[in-house]
Amino acid sequence: MTVNADLAMVNLDSSDPAAHAAFYSRALGWEVTHSQAEYAMISKDGTSIGFGLVPGYAPPAWPDETAGKRYHLDLYVDDVTLAEKDLVAAGATRPEFQPGGERWTVLLDPIGQPFCLCPRPQG
Repeated sequence: MTVNADLAMVNLDSSDPAAHAAFYSRALGWEVTHSQAEYAMISKDGTSIGFGLVPGYAPPAWPDETAGKRYHLDLYVDDVTLAEKDLVAAGATRPEFQPGGERWTVLLDPIGQPFCLCPRPQG
């Protein structure tokens, strides 16, 4: 049997859902469609990312080779340097450890969750 499913949304744990959603709304250009202290959501073209409050949430350490990996988002951008500058101004930080070379840049979102900026493929 083959299941034919469509991704409706991804839900992410957060220490500050409203701020988390606002950050990724800016990063992706998606609309904030719900924003409360306990839960927030951004959406575009029928797909959503939700951010749910988890009391005591602690982001993963970066890099931490001893802990299990949680999740991270890879974002295609036209200019990695400009995107990094904009997202750092919005509250992201750039950790020292950068394993991607020219292939991607790791940033930490405002709650400390890693995400990557990747050059948009040409063609």
